[in-house]
Amino acid sequence: MEIFSYAPFGASGIVIRVEVDIRRGIPGIDISGLAEGAVREARERVRVGFRNSGCQFPLDRVLINLAPAGLRKDGAALDLPIALAVMSATGLAPQGGALMVVGELELSGNVRAVRGVLAAVAAGIGEGIGDFIVPRENAREAMILAKEKSGIRVAPVSTLREALHALVVRAETGALPAEKFSAPAGESGESGGNIPAVGDFSEVRGQERYKRALEIAAAGGHNLLVFGPPGAGKTMLARRMSSIMAPLNVDEAVEVTRLCSLAGLFDGPGGEDFDLITRPPFRSPHHSASAEGILGGGRTVRPGEISLAHLGVLFLDEAPEFRSHILQALREPLEDQVITISRAEASVRLPAAFQLILAANPCPCGRLGMRGTEADGTLNCFCSPEEVNRYWRRFGSALLDRIELRVPVLPPRLGEMTGPKGESSAAIARRVKGAVEIQRLRLDKLFPPSGGEKPQGLSGAAPFERPRRNARIPADLMERCCPLSERGEQALKTAVAKLALSGRAYHGILRVARTIADLEGQDSIGMDHILEAVEHRRRGDDPYDILAEA
Repeated sequence: MEIFSYAPFGASGIVIRVEVDIRRGIPGIDISGLAEGAVREARERVRVGFRNSGCQFPLDRVLINLAPAGLRKDGAALDLPIALAVMSATGLAPQGGALMVVGELELSGNVRAVRGVLAAVAAGIGEGIGDFIVPRENAREAMILAKEKSGIRVAPVSTLREALHALVVRAETGALPAEKFSAPAGESGESGGNIPAVGDFSEVRGQERYKRALEIAAAGGHNLLVFGPPGAGKTMLARRMSSIMAPLNVDEAVEVTRLCSLAGLFDGPGGEDFDLITRPPFRSPHHSASAEGILGGGRTVRPGEISLAHLGVLFLDEAPEFRSHILQALREPLEDQVITISRAEASVRLPAAFQLILAANPCPCGRLGMRGTEADGTLNCFCSPEEVNRYWRRFGSALLDRIELRVPVLPPRLGEMTGPKGESSAAIARRVKGAVEIQRLRLDKLFPPSGGEKPQGLSGAAPFERPRRNARIPADLMERCCPLSERGEQALKTAVAKLALSGRAYHGILRVARTIADLEGQDSIGMDHILEAVEHRRRGDDPYDILAEA
């Protein structure tokens, strides 16, 4: 019997073949194949688990090889496959075809849940494996893909004896014992991020321009910078963005759920309350996070925050407080939608199709732009011009050039705070969902979902990545995706000439205008759409732009 298992590594992980050789010699267990600490300790857990399950562990020399041998393996998910492979080698378990097994073994013989079961099932299906034994607590997680693929059988087990019984049943009937599990419906999945949507847009008084920028960003997947003094509502509104974002389609939901499963983000880590994630993730790491935490990496390469924000939002609050090299490292993933982490043993590509939201104070003290009193009009900022410029330079012009929407904000005035409520998140979300559907229909015509070939007219030798939103429209297809009216074209040329914008900024304005037109249901881009896109782009290169709002 061929027993396979799985170890997290990068975004896809490693399918591991568990081989066992039993020979005469001093009783003992040897594990080869670059096994790390938790895997080496499986020797004792498996031996005691055998005894407490009523089975006799072989009194011979046991060699266990984990192939491929050149990649490091860590974690306790290999306990159960090692135990079943030893049982198969000693004749305790019947022989059969290929089987993938994951699970941690307790000394009592019970099986504990592990992370990455959804990713393990996906990797096994890719290798042509149809039978899976998983911990009972991970059953609903495994059923996500089992319900999509015919011929996939999943046997949840709670103990080593149950796993052995499943193999006996498979040998007698030709199939693993089936149990009725309701597959996750995906209707109530959480956002998958560490900061859920908090409140409703209508609860925030004023800041209409900032709300409009968030609506455009949610509809088109654009990056956004918001800057202003403390108390302006920068963080409060950004955390409400999840309430207006369009839900993920089935393929996107499985992709996001798989990454979250691989990172072990589920409680349990995926038991009775497990569900398919249908809301775009919203990640908000603290500014003290390490480079590996944001970008991914570690001794065993794992997804970082930019990968956990895949198809969602990465929100960096107090962005200038992040280490400068981390901010600059975001530039390539923003362009390529992937990040490649190179290690001596392998290079790993992690998905990173996220949209970036940066919130910042305009100066170190945070009070630039705030007036003292209406009588004297003095500024409350205590920073020198050198300190302000040094603080803002942490962004760097290359990163700021990739931000299509820039919004300076000031604390709301008394009249705004006591005024009527604004538009609700539900009303905004309906417009966003409609614009997203328009984009999907347009991009499906240019990029058929079933095929990965580039459409005619798209140049370049870079790996093809099918765009999902207006923010990722290739420059070569701008004319086909973004038809301009005569007045709209003239307004765009005038803005580019007067503001001395880069080529990236030119395309950014055009993509934002395309999204604004989609929100209004317009096929062509008019002058009003261009002017609004320019207004959202023209500020933010200089922190003193906040003074224009005061």
